[in-house]
Amino acid sequence: MKIGLLQYNIKWEDKESNKTKIREILERSDDNAQVDWIIFSEMTLSGFTMNRKIAELSDLDKNFFSQLARDYNVNISFGGVEDGYNKLITLNRKGERINEYSKIHLYSFGKENEYYKSGNKQSAFELEGLKIMPAICFDLRFSYFFWDMAEKVDAYIVIAAWPKSRAQHWMTLLRARAIENQAYCFGVNRIGTEGKIEYSGNSMAFNSLGEVLIDAGNDEGLFVNTADIRADLTAEIRQKFPFLKERKK
Repeated sequence: MKIGLLQYNIKWEDKESNKTKIREILERSDDNAQVDWIIFSEMTLSGFTMNRKIAELSDLDKNFFSQLARDYNVNISFGGVEDGYNKLITLNRKGERINEYSKIHLYSFGKENEYYKSGNKQSAFELEGLKIMPAICFDLRFSYFFWDMAEKVDAYIVIAAWPKSRAQHWMTLLRARAIENQAYCFGVNRIGTEGKIEYSGNSMAFNSLGEVLIDAGNDEGLFVNTADIRADLTAEIRQKFPFLKERKK
C-alpha cells in the first residue's frame, strides 16, 4: 500500500479556500496517481478552532471529500466536527464512509473539552488488507490507548494540530507507539499559524520497528512512502520478536 500524508497550511476558518488549496496540491503532485490512501490533519478544512459552527461539517464539506475520493480513486481519512464531536472519518475509493472515530482525550489545556463532546469508544477498521486504529492528536499521549488495541491492528493513524513548540514530543511519541506495539504508525499534522500558535508539520510514518518511512519535515505537499506497507510485514516482525505475548494485562 502507498499512503499519502497531505500536509498543508490551513487558512484559519476558511473552508472554501482550504478546499481549493487541497485540490491544487493534489493536481501538482506527481505521486497522486500512485497513492492508495490519503490522510489529512485534524479539523482538515477549518483548523483547530473552538468555533463549533465553523468546524461542523456541512453536506458540501462531506461531498467535497467523497468527490475527491472518486476523482482520484483513493481512500481518504480526514478530520472534522459532527454533532459536536471532533472526528476522524475514513472513506473508501467510492467516497463511502467506512469508519468514524470521535476523539476521546480532549485537550483540556486548550479548553477543547468546553466546546466539544468526548467520544467514548475506540474503533478499528480494515482498509485493503490493513487493520487500522484511528486516533486524534492528544490521544497520542496516552500509551494505554494504543496498547489496548495492539493485538487487533497492524497500524495506527493519528491526525493532529500539534504545535511547533512541542514538535519533539509529537515525533517521539509517534515512533514510540510504533515500537512498543510493533505496528505501523502514521501521523499527519499541519503547518502554518493559528493566531499565536505555530505548527511545524513534521508529518511522519514509521514501520513496525520504528524506522522512518515518510518524513514530511516542514514543507507543504503530498508525501508518499517508497517502501511498501503490508500487514504481513507487521506479522513477520511480531513473529520474529514476540514481545506482545510478554505483556502483563
